[in-house]
Amino acid sequence: MAQTVTVLAVFLLISLFSVLVARRTRTPYTTLLVLVGLLLSAVPLAGLAGLTGFFNHLANEQLFVGLVLPPLLFESIMSVKVSDFRAVYRPALLMATMGVLISTLVVGVVLWRVVGFSPLVSFLFAALISPTDVATVLEIFGRVNVPTKLATLVEMESVFNDPTGIAIFTVVLTTSAAASLRPFQAAADFTYILTAGILVGIGVALAARWVQRHITDTVTQVVLTLVAVYGAYALAYSIGASGLIAVAVTGLLYGNTIPFSVESKRVAAATRDFWEIIAFVANAAAFFFIGVSTDIFLLASSLGAILVAYGVVVMARITSVYPILSISKVEGSPIPSTWMNTATLGGTRGALAIALVSAIPAATRQPVATLTFGVVVISILLQGPLLTRYTRRTFGRQETLQDFAPPAMAEDEGDDPPAEPLSPDPPKRDEG
Repeated sequence: MAQTVTVLAVFLLISLFSVLVARRTRTPYTTLLVLVGLLLSAVPLAGLAGLTGFFNHLANEQLFVGLVLPPLLFESIMSVKVSDFRAVYRPALLMATMGVLISTLVVGVVLWRVVGFSPLVSFLFAALISPTDVATVLEIFGRVNVPTKLATLVEMESVFNDPTGIAIFTVVLTTSAAASLRPFQAAADFTYILTAGILVGIGVALAARWVQRHITDTVTQVVLTLVAVYGAYALAYSIGASGLIAVAVTGLLYGNTIPFSVESKRVAAATRDFWEIIAFVANAAAFFFIGVSTDIFLLASSLGAILVAYGVVVMARITSVYPILSISKVEGSPIPSTWMNTATLGGTRGALAIALVSAIPAATRQPVATLTFGVVVISILLQGPLLTRYTRRTFGRQETLQDFAPPAMAEDEGDDPPAEPLSPDPPKRDEG
């Protein structure tokens, strides 16, 4: 017990230190956490051995995704407008399904036929690396100003591509053991994972609303949201559905619909503040976990193969994003190239890929793990800063993620907000 408390205290201290350094150096604190984690994995200190062991235990027990990602999803998605979701759900779902499938095929075939890896290693790696990381996307979009619908598009893709990636990964894993391909079973599994997750999210949101009607104090209502988030994930996971989808649906309903709304501005403000703190801790844990879970010496010895794999992953991302978004529209308008560039750079990889590695049999795990950890670290340390710089340069004149409107219209709560322009040029400020 005392050791666990010490581990948590040291982790929070490291997170606080990273934030303070980040403010002075203008470096994302998440990048610093990855670097600190890498340092601890390379030079383990006796006093911090329990910290790295704690995070590695979470990964080995596959608890990390269930503990850390739900609050990140909920805190972000409860701020998404239903109107924005409706505007982008078609291209988001296309990228989350067909995009992941295309990426998996491209990575797997190129690594197998061109690079020369074994087919099992190639397609296992391709399946677990193709889904993008929601934690990285949410962290970056929390620091830069991008059009609301673009942020919603990339975030929704990151949320909904998890069940696709998990379903494909499961098919490859079971096929390698059974020596037979079962595409119809894979399609049925994917449909169940997605649909059941959505239904669980709706059910938990409605049940929480029913309980909320009998609660009057602020603290209990805030705690109710915590129960709803982890309850949705646990229930979906227990029936073999996507816990992350369930949490996403719960968060979307919480922020937008009457069945799960709060009656008091004080309760709403307290809920937002609470989840901002929880999301910060979860975000810090996600990136620190990536650092401490990585064997930097093993990565250095396999750097050539990792760089090749990363190049193939980037190529697959380009192959999947540009064709899909080129034929898609948002509110009747073609998607501009700046959005496609942002979605491509936003295809970072992270904690989910590392968590899936633990499900691979020990005989095959090492080469896949080396490629996965290496690509994830490069993706975060390279694509994260590139995405931040690109979005700031392209959309830097925006002040918030909200739709811009003239003052008179913005104050009229009875009118619908104007549609957000899809042009590559960011909206101009109203100087009057």
